Amino acid sequence: MAQGLTKTRGGAKLRRRSTPRISHERYSDEYIAEILGRARVIAMVGASATNNRPSYFAMKYLLSKGYRVIPVNPGHAGQQILGQPVFAGLADVPPPVDIVDIFRSSAAALEIAREAIRLKDALGIKVVWMQLGVRNDAAAAEAEAAGLHVVMNRCPKIEYGRLSGEIGWAGVSGGGISSRRPLLSGRGVQSHVIAGKR
Repeated sequence: MAQGLTKTRGGAKLRRRSTPRISHERYSDEYIAEILGRARVIAMVGASATNNRPSYFAMKYLLSKGYRVIPVNPGHAGQQILGQPVFAGLADVPPPVDIVDIFRSSAAALEIAREAIRLKDALGIKVVWMQLGVRNDAAAAEAEAAGLHVVMNRCPKIEYGRLSGEIGWAGVSGGGISSRRPLLSGRGVQSHVIAGKR
């Protein structure tokens, strides 16, 4: 297992080993694949009901890949986004939650990470994920000190597509030709799903 991840019985949990903090300048493909491969439920803080917003695209894509995505947005609480009920805050979300995906500003990420830390045992939170353009090193340090895995300045939609090989089918060049199987697809690129996500 790479960069502080450890397998558990049944493959459903991520736990921190006693390894040094990972570098947030560059994540290994194995680290990202491990997180996306084990997660089932994502709480998307800052999800938007506007169909041309990046959070809407990301949520729609992740739902299509078999994830349960729970939108968190106080302005839309009690409504639905893509058929999913919207909650006002992380504290209102029912367990379990594997990943807290932050679609808010870098400045807002610290308080959201702190809320995730407070709720990690109640909700089963394992990962704090900050979207593209969102980076808060203080939030990352606090989350890691609490035993959570952290990803910053990355989009799970893009990472899933890249690691499953799907992004190559969309005409995006990965920079080279390779016969390597994608990390997130056990049956080749035609399936475009993480093994076990059917």
